[in-house]
Amino acid sequence: MGNIVSFQCSGVEVLDRIIGCLCDKGYIRTLKENLRALEREMEDLRAIKDEVQNKVVREETRHKQKRKAVQVWLTRVESIDTEFNNVLSASPVQLQKLFFCGLCSKNVCSSYNYGKTVFLLLEEVRKLNSEGNFEEVVEPAPTSEMVERPTQPTIGQDRMLEKAWKRLMEDNVGIMGLHGMGGVGKTTLFKKIYNKFSEIAGTFNVVIWIVVSQGATISKLQEDIADKLHLCSDEWKNKSESDKAADIYDDLKRKRFALMLDDIWEEVDLEAIGVPFPTEENKCKVAFTTRSQEVCGRMGDHDAMEIKCLERDEAWELFKSKVGDNTLSRDPGIVKLARRVADKCRGLPLALKVIGKAMSSKTTVREWEHAMDVLTRSAAEFSSDMENKILSILKFSYDSLGDEQIQSCFLYCALFPEDELIDVDDLIHLWICEGFLGEYQVIKEVYNKGYAMLRTLLRANLLTESGTESVVMHDVLREMALWIASDFGKQKENFVVQANVGLVEIPQVKDWGAVRRMSLMKNKIKEITCSSSKCSQLTTLFLQKNQLKNQSGEFIRSMKKLVVLDLSKNSNLSELPEQISELDSLQYLDLSYTSIEKLPVGLQELKKLTHLILHATRKLRSISGISRLVSLRVLSLFGSSVHGDVSVLMELQLLEKLQVLMITVSEELSLEHILLGDQIKRLANCITYLEIIDFQEKPLDLSSLPSMENLNELIVVSSHVVEIYTDIKCRESETDSSHERNPKIPCFTNLCNVRIGNCHSIKDLTWLLFAPNLTVLYIEDLREVEEVINKEKATDLTGITPFQKLQILDVDDLPKLESIYRSPLPFPFLRRISVWVCPKLRKFPLNATSAPRLEEFEIYTERKDPVHENDLEWEDEDTKNRFLPSIPAAEEGLKNPLLRIGIPHFLKSESTLFFFLVLSLFLWCVCCAFGLYN
Repeated sequence: MGNIVSFQCSGVEVLDRIIGCLCDKGYIRTLKENLRALEREMEDLRAIKDEVQNKVVREETRHKQKRKAVQVWLTRVESIDTEFNNVLSASPVQLQKLFFCGLCSKNVCSSYNYGKTVFLLLEEVRKLNSEGNFEEVVEPAPTSEMVERPTQPTIGQDRMLEKAWKRLMEDNVGIMGLHGMGGVGKTTLFKKIYNKFSEIAGTFNVVIWIVVSQGATISKLQEDIADKLHLCSDEWKNKSESDKAADIYDDLKRKRFALMLDDIWEEVDLEAIGVPFPTEENKCKVAFTTRSQEVCGRMGDHDAMEIKCLERDEAWELFKSKVGDNTLSRDPGIVKLARRVADKCRGLPLALKVIGKAMSSKTTVREWEHAMDVLTRSAAEFSSDMENKILSILKFSYDSLGDEQIQSCFLYCALFPEDELIDVDDLIHLWICEGFLGEYQVIKEVYNKGYAMLRTLLRANLLTESGTESVVMHDVLREMALWIASDFGKQKENFVVQANVGLVEIPQVKDWGAVRRMSLMKNKIKEITCSSSKCSQLTTLFLQKNQLKNQSGEFIRSMKKLVVLDLSKNSNLSELPEQISELDSLQYLDLSYTSIEKLPVGLQELKKLTHLILHATRKLRSISGISRLVSLRVLSLFGSSVHGDVSVLMELQLLEKLQVLMITVSEELSLEHILLGDQIKRLANCITYLEIIDFQEKPLDLSSLPSMENLNELIVVSSHVVEIYTDIKCRESETDSSHERNPKIPCFTNLCNVRIGNCHSIKDLTWLLFAPNLTVLYIEDLREVEEVINKEKATDLTGITPFQKLQILDVDDLPKLESIYRSPLPFPFLRRISVWVCPKLRKFPLNATSAPRLEEFEIYTERKDPVHENDLEWEDEDTKNRFLPSIPAAEEGLKNPLLRIGIPHFLKSESTLFFFLVLSLFLWCVCCAFGLYN
C-alpha cells in the first residue's frame, strides 16, 4: 500500500483548499506564467529606465534644466524594482508549494497572496513600460519674472508706442523693425515695447533682450541668447557655432519666444544663430531697432516703422523739462532764447536732452545769447558734450556707410544751408562733377549710380526725402558732417560754410590756401574780390542766391583747381570776366536765373566743362561758340531766351559728347527741325526736358515726341495742340507683327513729369496711357477736356492700366471735366490728388483698396464743406469711409500747386516776383488816389 498517497488533512483544510483553487482568480494556476512575464517586463522596464536616465543626464548637462514628470516615473520604477527583487527572491519557496500541475497549493492562502502580488506587480510594470516613452525628459528651468527695463518719462512717444505694439502683436507680423536716425529715441521706445510684455505675462514663454551694436559676431549673439536660456555652461562655450545654433534652436522651437535686438547695424542671420524663424503658426516675434531702413528690408520687414523727430511743441516740452523751470523763470528773455535754442535741435531728442542739460545752469540772457551764437556758427564748439554725446554718436551712422564715395556724397550735403531743400537732380550732377562717382562715359549710367548712393543715404536716415524731387539734411546731422569734414574741428578751413547767415562781403579766412570747399550761398554779397593765388586749393564755390553784380578777374584767376562754380540766382549778375578762361579744371558752371546777356568768349576755352546750366536766363539770346566746349555733356537752356531755332540746333549738334539737353521751343521753330535728320535726331535723343510754349498760330503736332527716347519731363503751355492719340496708336499697331490693335510697347518709356496748361484745343489726355512711368501730372486751364482718359479710346487698349507709378495728380480749372478714368484704379504710390474749379467732376477713380498707404495720402478739393460734401460720389460706402477723412477743410487745402504750369518761367525768379508784387501795389495805390478803386 506504500504507493498510495496519504492525505493527512482535516476536512476543514480540504474544504479551504478546494475553495481556494476555485476562487483564486487564477493567481495560483497562473503563478509560473506571471512570474516569467514579470521577469521579461521588468527586464524591458530596466532597459527603458536606463535610456531615460541617460537622456536626462544628457539634457541636464546641456541645459541645466530640472526634471519634470519623468522624475515621478523614475521614482516609481526604482520602487517597483525593489519590490520585484523581493518577490523574485521568494519565488523558489512559493513554487515548491504548488502541486497537481500547479493547480493546487499546499498552502492555498500563502500561494494566493503571493500570486496576487505577482499579478498586481506585473500590471504595474506593464503600465510603467507603456508610460516610459518620453519625448521630453526635461523641462525648462523656471524663467525669472520679466524685470521691466528702466526708462525715463518721455514726450511724444505714446502714439508711436501704441502703433508699434499693435503692429507687433498682429498675427501676420513675425519680424518688425524700427528705424530712424541716431539719437531719435529708438532704444527708449524699444524698452517701452519690451516692458509691455509684462502686461501679457504667460503669453510668451520667454522674452529676450539683446543689445547688438556695431561689430557684433554670431558667437557673441549666441552667447547672449544662451545666457538668457540658461544654456551657457563652460562646456557649451567650447562648442562650435553650428553646435551652439543647434542647441539654441532645439530649445526655442518648443517655446513661444520674443527676441528683441536693439541697435543692429547689418542683417542678423537668425538661422546661423539658431533662432527659429517667426511664423504665424509658432506665433513667435523678432523685433529690432536700426539706423538703416535697408537693414529692415534685409531682415524681412519691408514696411518698417520710421521713428521720426519730435514735433516742435513736443520738442519744446522735452527741452523745457531738461533746462528746468528755475532757469527759465529767471527772465522772459531766456524763454525766447530757449525756444530758439530748442529749434536748433530740430526735434532730435538726444540733442534736446544734452543741450537742455548743458543750458540748465545758464541763468542770464547773455549766456543764452552766447550759446545761440555758438550753435549758429559752429555747434561743435558748444561744449564737450556736443562732441562726445551727440556728434560722436551720430558719427557711427557715417562710419557704417563704409564706402568712401558715399561718405563724400554725404559730407557734400553740408554745404547747403540749414533746412535747405536740395534738388535731387542738381545734387547728383554735382557729385558727378566732383568725381565722387568715378570716371564715366555715359551720363545716364553714372547718374543711376549716384541715385543709388542717394537712396543708400536715405535708407541710412542720414538724409530725408521731401516730396518727390528734393532731400533735406537734419541740422544736427549737418553739424556732424561739418565736424567730420573739418577733421573733427582740427582743420576748420577745409570746409568754409557760411550759408544764409546775412554776409555782405566775403568772410575773413586765416589760411585761404587750406580752403577746399566754400559755400556762401543765400547771403547779400555784392562783390567778390580776392588777391591772386590765395584760393589755389579751392575746388568748390557756391555763391548762388546772393546779390552779385560782378566778379574780380583776379579772384577768378586765383582758383586754378576750381571744379564747381555756382553763381545762379544772382539776378543782377550780367556778365562774367574773360579770365574765366583760366579755370582749366572747371567742370560745372551754373548761371541760371541771372541777367547774363551773352557768354564770354573765354568760356569757349573751358575744355573740361561738362555741365553748363543756363535755364531761366531771360536776357541770354545767343550761345554762339558753345560748340567749342568739347567735353560738354549736360546743357540746360529751358526758360532762357535761347529757343531751339535752326541756328541753335546747328551749333548744338556739333557737341559730340552732349547727352542731356533741356530746352524750350516756341512757334519760331517747328519740332520737325529737332526730330528730322540723322544728326539732329541724335540731338533729339539727348532731350530730357522739353518746354513748348506759345504755339498758337499753327497746330502743334506732338505725335513725333515718342522718338525722344530719353524725354523725362514735358511742359506744354499756351499752345494749340492737335490730337496725338490716333497717330501713336496706329504707329504702334503697324509695328505689331500680329496686327493687333493694342500696343505692346509703351511709347513714352522715360516720361515722368507732364505739365499742361492753357491749351484749349485738347479734348483728352488718353495718350498718357503710353507713359507707364508717369509720376507727376499737372493739368490746368484746359477748357474742352471732359475726360482725362477717354473711355472709348481706352476700351481699345484693354491691356494697359494707367497711372501705376503716379505720385501727384493736380487738376485745376477744367470746367468740363467729368471723369479722370472710367473705373477705380490701383494707385500704389499716389500721395496727393488736388482738384480745383472742376464743377462737373464728382467722382475720383478710387475704391477702398486704391491707396495702400493712407497715412501718406491726401485729397485737396474745395468740396469739403457742408455745401459741397454731398456733391462727391464714391464707389461704395467703404471707399467713402476710407478717403473722406483724407480731405482737409477747404481753407486748409492746397489751392496753389507747388508748380503752377500756367506761370511762365520768368515769374519764378524771386527778384522778378518781388518786382511784380511791388508793381501791383503801386498800381493799386494809383487807382486809389484817382478814385478808380471801389
